Amino acid sequence: MRLRSKMADRTREVQNLLLLVTDTSGNHGSVALARAESEDVTVIDSVPLEGGTFSAQLVPQISALLNKQRFRKSDVGAFIIVSGPGSFTGLRVGLAAIKALAEILHQPIVPVSLLEVISTASGVNRRVLAALDAGRGEFYVGEYEVADAARVGQEQLLPKDEFLSMAREIATATPDTALAQLASHSGIRVVLVPMPNAAMIAQVGWQKLQAGQTVSPEQLEANYIRRSDAEIFAKPVTRP
Repeated sequence: MRLRSKMADRTREVQNLLLLVTDTSGNHGSVALARAESEDVTVIDSVPLEGGTFSAQLVPQISALLNKQRFRKSDVGAFIIVSGPGSFTGLRVGLAAIKALAEILHQPIVPVSLLEVISTASGVNRRVLAALDAGRGEFYVGEYEVADAARVGQEQLLPKDEFLSMAREIATATPDTALAQLASHSGIRVVLVPMPNAAMIAQVGWQKLQAGQTVSPEQLEANYIRRSDAEIFAKPVTRP
């Protein structure tokens, strides 16, 4: 009976959590507080972050958001963070801040891919290709099996021709209207989904948290997919 009581208490604890949700992957970002109860997640409040100033804004905005809602840092039960793909600088800033907070508070981190959020938002209950424009004529592409939750198959960076070839074989989803038009002109049907926001990110993160898909601060890594310019253009090391 005592063991059963402890398990019930733990279940209630996991199903009533305050979540801190951050996204610094793009030109604009966000910080949000969400409350998870049973299968539902409700965003309590969120604030936008201006691109290019994440390093100056992120921590003060987290503090201001907690104060506004009369929470303390210690009230946060888990951290949900977009780990990529996206801006190298933005992702590094976001991950560094959450690593520090999670280490201090000893709370789990749930990394979420934007492609994962897109695949879930598609409403497709089978294989789905989630896509984002990566610039330079390339696309971030994630192939998922979507049922109750998205299960990643592979995420990769593809040139246009390879992306279009793949999209002809698998249901494709994107929030990018220009990408959808490109596919449409090639005779490919694409599901246009909303741009991932705090509520969508929180929902996917909550599903992963319930499934135990968390990492420690030491394990948290950015999901860049593309190599940095420094890596691409680095001169080969010559050995004597």
